[in-house]
Formats: sequence, structure tokens, C-alpha cells
Amino acid sequence: MILPPATLGMLGGGQLGRFFVAAAHEMGYQVWVLDPDKNSPAGLIADRHLCAAYEDYAALDELAARCAAVTTEFENVPAATLAYLAKFIPVRPSAEAVSVCQNRIAEKSFLRDHDLPHGDFIAVTSEADLEAANAGLFPGILKVARFGYDGKGQAVVHSCAEALAAFRAFKGEHCVLEQKLSLDYEVSVVLARDENGRVKCFPTAENQHTRGILDVSIVPARASACLADNAQEIAERIAEKLGYIGTLAVEFFVSKGRLYVNEMAPRPHNSGHYTIDACVNSQYEQQVRALCGLPLGEARAHSASVMVNLLGELWYEGGHANGHYREPDWSRLYAIPNLKLHLYGKHHARPGRKMGHFTVVGEQLDAVLATALAARKAIGIND
Repeated sequence: MILPPATLGMLGGGQLGRFFVAAAHEMGYQVWVLDPDKNSPAGLIADRHLCAAYEDYAALDELAARCAAVTTEFENVPAATLAYLAKFIPVRPSAEAVSVCQNRIAEKSFLRDHDLPHGDFIAVTSEADLEAANAGLFPGILKVARFGYDGKGQAVVHSCAEALAAFRAFKGEHCVLEQKLSLDYEVSVVLARDENGRVKCFPTAENQHTRGILDVSIVPARASACLADNAQEIAERIAEKLGYIGTLAVEFFVSKGRLYVNEMAPRPHNSGHYTIDACVNSQYEQQVRALCGLPLGEARAHSASVMVNLLGELWYEGGHANGHYREPDWSRLYAIPNLKLHLYGKHHARPGRKMGHFTVVGEQLDAVLATALAARKAIGIND
């Protein structure tokens, strides 16, 4: 076990890293953050911020020399960086697991090869792949294989011609073409898995998106107990097949009552923010525990909860970037006694950027949801 006051390393300085730093500090650890952004939210509260690229080997050597173990807060850290650090210190999750999750072709192929439920797809590396595509894949969604998130790098296509046009717009980036499923709703499972294969699943969340970005997470999901349990079982199988150590999120589509894996995130997840305020242990404390070889904590929820994302357009009059820039009136949220507000300390707000979230907790989900939606409207989220 790695015990306090050891120093831990975090690759990535966004809000997920910031919550990890806060959790680690509360547990008695120090944290160094490596992130190229001098204003990174995690770097601002870390014991040291190495402001360097993820491929900066001098910075990596310093991280390896001073940290007892390293983790990551987002999947686009180069797998080669993780593999390099693993020569010197424990790195969790592994480069191999992250490499599967950071490339949609590898991710979809992993699901297919392990007989995990997923929508039909093909890998697209050339126009010829689209020209040979089965007509049953349309309408579909063409997604770039790397660096797409929050709806970016995606296009709904209804025909081969539309798919070809989108592929060209993506400048020939490797893609996957997925069959577009009829969507009942979406759910996600966040879990932690330790080096001995023990797993703790947080309650299944029901997620609602706006323009491809997570808007609201409702916990427990308003799904059958069977479906929620099945989602957890599938997520556990994924973690096992990946040989995963750390906190992992798995997003699902529910289509005609059936679960389909949408994607995996090798890190804590936006839809798991509720665990900070509604669970015995948060997803971030579990990340620290798995990284350090500590026994995993209890993942039980002690309250029903609804999480609402706060995006950058809230900082602009009328919700548009050309509107007057001003701070939202947080007194409207602080007036609600069972609401917990979390602001990420980001340097500048821009439309679509995740700037914070709030979580409403309580005993009865219906009442919690009504309060959260009223608070969402009161702070100026109207769509």
C-alpha cells in the first residue's frame, strides 16, 4: 500500500483532476499535476503543477522521481506517456486499458471481440470502407476515432453520400460508422476496481444530454432494477476484460428496452459527480484508493440525487458569446438548502465549456428532481 504523506501524480489538470487532488489532500496525500495549461483547475490547487506537454520527457522523469504512483483524469493522454512512466512507478489504469478507450475503433472492436452488447458498426479508414458499407447501417453516426467528446467530431448521416461528405469534412481522420439506434434513454455506471479484481459499483445513473453534452444525471436511474443491475454486470465484465485498476465509467444506450454500450471512459466521469455529495465514498476517493492499493470504500448512495451541469453560456447575457459577460447570480442556488454547488475555478467561461455543477440530494427522488429542475431554471438554463 502507498500511504500518506506520499506524493501522487495526476496527468491532466481539468475538473476531474481537481476533484482527485481535493480527495487525495483530504486523505493526507500530496499531488503533483502535469498539464500544459498554466491555468488548469487541478494545477491551481496541486502541491506542484508541472506546466509541460504530456510528451515532455524531462517533466515525466521528474514526475517519476518524485511520485509514488500516477493516474490520469482524461483518456487522451498519450498511451506512450503512461507506458513510459510505468517503467518506473505504478500507473493505474494501464496504458493498455487506456489505449482501448481512447480510440473508438479499438473500443468498438473490444466490445465485439468480447461479446459485449453494442450497436452495429464498421471501422472507416478510407472512402472505400464507406462505399462498401451495408445499407442497414444508415441512418448512422460517423464519429472520429480520436479526440471526439461532448458531441464533437460526430455527424448524423442518412446515406453513403452524406457519410462520404462528413468523412471528407473530418479530413480523412479514421472514424467509426455506427448504426443510429432508436433511443429510449441513456444510463451510465461508474465503478472502481482494485489490483485484486475486487469491484465496487456506484448506483446506475440516468443521463439526459443537450447538444451532445451531459445536462442532468438522475440517481437512482428510473429504470427497472433488472436493467440497472444488468448495466452494472456489463460494466464489471468490461473492467475485468481490460484488466482495469482505477475508476472506470461505462455509458449505455437503452434502445427498445435493451442495453448497448456506447463508450467507456478510463477515469472518473461527469455523470459520477453526484457521488461527491450522495455516496459514502466518492468516485475520486475510490480513484485514490485503487491507485494506492488501499481497500476500496463503500459505494452505496445515502441519498437520492440529481446533478445539473453548468456550462459557459450561463456567464453571458442571453446565453450567447456576443452577450455581456457577467457572473451568474449564485444566491439563487445557495438559497436551496439541499443543493451543493461546485465551481471548477476555470480561467474563462465559453459556451459549451463545463464550468461547474450542482447536486440536489434528498430522500425522495421525485422531490429531488423537481427541486433540481427548478434550480436549473432559476439560474438561467432554459432549454
